[in-house]
Amino acid sequence: MDQAPALRHQNKRVGLSGGRLSLGSRVGFRRLRVTPWQGDPFVALVGPVKSGRAPTSDDVRRCIGALDLRGVDQAVTPALTPFEAEPFFQAGFRLFERLHLLSCRLDTATRRAVESPAKLIRGRPWHNRAVLELDSRAFRGFWRFDKLALAEAKNATPSSRFRVAKLDGRVVGYAVTGRAGQRGYLQRLAVDPDVQGRRIGTMLVNDSFDWLRRRGADQSLVNTQETNATALGLYESVGYRRQADGLLVLRWDKAT
Repeated sequence: MDQAPALRHQNKRVGLSGGRLSLGSRVGFRRLRVTPWQGDPFVALVGPVKSGRAPTSDDVRRCIGALDLRGVDQAVTPALTPFEAEPFFQAGFRLFERLHLLSCRLDTATRRAVESPAKLIRGRPWHNRAVLELDSRAFRGFWRFDKLALAEAKNATPSSRFRVAKLDGRVVGYAVTGRAGQRGYLQRLAVDPDVQGRRIGTMLVNDSFDWLRRRGADQSLVNTQETNATALGLYESVGYRRQADGLLVLRWDKAT
């Protein structure tokens, strides 16, 4: 697979060693959420808060200034819509990667019959370690989940479902689905590369759709890298369709 540019830090100052960055009570700062990226205190994940007013470019600049003072030398955003990305562009972020945004109407989704030796079970906290090891094999470095990212995927919506696929006693796939009102989100889906082609991904998507339907959702959204042909093929085979406007991941690098 193609490799994203590595994110590495060059200094040993404070960084985000305490976890989330405390930016005080100023209104602009309350519009941004800052955490270490993949546990690295010198690489920040900076994105809008889940609710409330959108940050301005000045808000983002002040945030970057605070990160700079702490010795953080790189920052990335979560997946943003073009509208959400604009203040970040204005503050000096640049495009890192484009993502496809796909949507599926659940009343017209194709439920493909699946015959697989894998078994789906409810994900439990004790599965997290195996799930993260699987995730690291399924995704290239930049996109791999850490403990914080997995926890945030589970808690990003008012209700969520965590399912694990097991085969011969080991975890070979998992999915996190979220729901907010009538809209569902396939937050994460990963299958061990060693068992791809055995319909485990389709099983997990079917389970996601069934759960969302039972809870009154009428739409499911998912995103994936433009270069991930395997994921695109799976999603489109079950009824997802690409949206005209995709999503953007942006990156800021400290001037040297």
